[in-house]
Parts: sequence; structure tokens; C-alpha cells
Amino acid sequence: MKVFAVLALWTTLLHQGYSNTLDSCQGRCGYGTDNSLSCQCNSSCERFKDCCSDYNQICKAGATSCKGRCDEKYNNQNKCHCNSKCAQHNNCCSDFADLCDSEGGGGGGGLITDAEIKALSEMLYALDSNKASASELIIDSQALVGGSQTSSQDDLSSRPLFRYLNEEALFSRPTYAALLAVLDNYDRMTGQTEDFSPQQLAEQEAFVRETMSNTELGRKLFAFLYTKGIYVSEEEFIQDLKMMWFGLYSRNNNKMDSSGFEHIFAGEIKGGKVSGFHNWIQFYLLEKRGNLNYYSHSFNGPWTSYPDVMGMQFMWEGYFKQVGSAVIGCSPEFDFALYSLCYITRPGKQCRVSLGGKELIFQTYTWDNSSYGGGKKYIGSAFPATPQN
Repeated sequence: MKVFAVLALWTTLLHQGYSNTLDSCQGRCGYGTDNSLSCQCNSSCERFKDCCSDYNQICKAGATSCKGRCDEKYNNQNKCHCNSKCAQHNNCCSDFADLCDSEGGGGGGGLITDAEIKALSEMLYALDSNKASASELIIDSQALVGGSQTSSQDDLSSRPLFRYLNEEALFSRPTYAALLAVLDNYDRMTGQTEDFSPQQLAEQEAFVRETMSNTELGRKLFAFLYTKGIYVSEEEFIQDLKMMWFGLYSRNNNKMDSSGFEHIFAGEIKGGKVSGFHNWIQFYLLEKRGNLNYYSHSFNGPWTSYPDVMGMQFMWEGYFKQVGSAVIGCSPEFDFALYSLCYITRPGKQCRVSLGGKELIFQTYTWDNSSYGGGKKYIGSAFPATPQN
């Protein structure tokens, strides 16, 4: 089966505003040129003189550590390697096992293997009884672009992405209603303090409980994490998800202005661009209100039914999103569970899942500038990574 590589990884990283990694090659060695980033980390950067300052240290042949190099593409000029095949070729860097290795051959954490994550994600996919059917949701994907076209701010699609959605059938379901109640609680501009009312805080808790405690899909995720010893009770699981997703931190101007949920589900504006925004229901709502203009898509997954995966280009009231990938047509509980699974098991790494027999990579990021619960890290971002063109 085909494993999808990363197209939008570093573009999305820029939108997230991680100032400590924008000018670094950590985790970026060998990826294609992205002109929206301030420096590059591939073989072409030496010719164009736009390498990041730590390119030689992290990416060049002299590098003998896997720090920032896990799952990098094979380069025969390197002294040692940090990908899933280095063990069989006996050419791994000395710290590969500590920094990258897992029993499943993926990045991070030997406790849960890639094979287990794929098996569980298939179970969650099968349990998504609240997903949209073909009669409930119709999209009009229109223009397909690739390469440099993804950064072109041209509207190549004259019609909306969402042609039809049966709101009466879907939005009346408890998990959809719980998501809708939370989505409108945010100021999209970073640098503006989020100040939640008691009612809004209650809506956050209701969303977590409705999706994770009151659905078979959510209970399956908890049961898996419980058997792995990650949580000792369902209540610990719920409370950790609340902090992990809804705990506030500062992306801009030292204001408590952001959270993992706001960034991924609601979307934000930072540095004059759309940051995050990886939820199809938020996309639909804003497009319906006339606040969002769909331009094109750079990827449409191989799935013939929902959930599907798309990478979209769009304008949100004057702010452009170069690639906003999302799982289309899934239920809120499936979206929340899959992001949570990947973040909990592969924080700050690539997470390999399987949906309907098709493999997909999710990329997750930790928020490293603040923490909760004695050192736990908030979600910085997570998104389905779309393949390079």
C-alpha cells in the first residue's frame, strides 16, 4: 500500500508561528523547497545560498546524531542514518534507538507500535457511525493544482467547495451539536487574550465527554490507551484531553491567545496568514456564511466515500491559507479521536494510520514554551499530511 509523504509540513509549521524552529533544519532534512519559509534544508540550498544556519550541523554528511533527523529521506552522503531501514542495513546513528526507533519502525515510543496505531485507526474508521453519507454531503472539488501553484493566491474555483450538506440530519446529532457550541467561542486573531465564560468552559467539557465518553468510537480509544497504561481511569483520560486540547498558551504578544483546539478546529490568523484550520465543519460553516472563499485543492485522497482527505487552498476574509488539509465528512468524534491518538502516541512526530485500507500520515507538533500537569505538553498542531506533487 502506498504511504503518503508530506507536502504541507513546513508551510503549516510556518503558519503555526514556532519561532524557535522556523530558521532551523530540525526535522526538515531532505524535504522539498518551500518558499514561504525563511531558509531551506535540502541539497539545493547550498546552490541558492538559502540554507538554514544549522544545515551543516544537522543535515550534512558530518552529522552523527539523529536529533531532528528521524524518518528523514535516505542520503548516501550521510555517515549514519535515521530512517526505518537503517537497522536492517546496520547504518543507524548511535542514538537512533533512543530518539527514533519503535517496534513498528516508526518515530517515537516503543510502548505502542505503528502496527497497533494502524489497527486501532481502522477500528475507529469502522466505528464512525456518525460520518456523513454520500446523500448527506456533496462536495465540488473543482481545480486541482500542484507544486508552485499551491502558493498562488488565485481563485481557480468559481463555485463553493460544499455543494450540499444535510444539516438537519447531521447537526442535530449530539457530537455535532457539541462541536458547533464550541467553535464560535474564539477570537481568530493571535495576540488577543481568550477569555471564556463559565458557559463556554462548560461547552468545552461537554464536547470532550460527548465525543469520548458517549460514543463507541471514543470508548474504544480510551480502552486502547487504558490497556497500554497511559491512563488509569476514564476520568483521567477526559481531564487530560481537556487540558491538552483546551488549555491556553501564548502564540503572540505574551497573551493567552491560543490552544490546540482553536488552532486545529477553529483556525487562527497569525503573521497575516491563516494558521492551523484543519476541520471540515468549520470550513463549511464559514463558506456558507460567505466568510471563506475556496480557491483550489492540491490533494484529494483515494477514498471513494467519507471520510476523505483533502488539501485545500482558500481565502478567509482577506487571509490566505496555502494548504489546509482536513478529513472531510467524518464525525466530530472521529476527528477528535484520530488527532488525539496521534498526538498521545506520537507527539511531535509523524503518525502512520490506516483508514479503509489506505495509509495516511498525520503530523503532530508539541507546544514547547509552556506546559501543564507537571510537564505535559499542550498540542501545538496536528494535521493530515498530503503528498508532494
